[in-house]
Amino acid sequence: MTAKRSAGLLLFRQPGTTDDTPTADRPVEILLGHMGGPLWERRDAGAWAIPKGEYGPDETPRDAARREFEEEVGLPPPEGPYLPLGEIRMVGGKLVTIWAVRADLDPALAVHGTFTMEWPPKSGRTQEFPELDRVEWFTPAVARTKLVVAQIPFLERLLDVLAHEG
Repeated sequence: MTAKRSAGLLLFRQPGTTDDTPTADRPVEILLGHMGGPLWERRDAGAWAIPKGEYGPDETPRDAARREFEEEVGLPPPEGPYLPLGEIRMVGGKLVTIWAVRADLDPALAVHGTFTMEWPPKSGRTQEFPELDRVEWFTPAVARTKLVVAQIPFLERLLDVLAHEG
């Protein structure tokens, strides 16, 4: 059996700058989405994620990352250049591939995609919930506390790339 695969886009920006060089007084910010649905609604720490989703063998990871961004955030994916942040195999075996892209986005414009699940459990009733119920910009220090633990290495990889580009 082939492991499931997932791909996504990690947006970053330097607000209030005319160039793209992060400095101590102009730190980078990271866009994260709070996972939707009843299992996550009262959680904050560890309940935010990089917009991503699964794809099959007929789609390239980068195309899937762009499609999933649009599905989950409800806005067109930003144009590149895309910085590859590599892959991570999750505990359950899923292989996740992420690209970072420099872009700005107003979280108020997001129109989140939805999913359907039985809720409450074993009730026989299905309800629709947003995949992400909101997106927000965070500094890296705050993002580390918000992100699901398994995705923190992608944040660290982005910060390493940015530190070596200037």
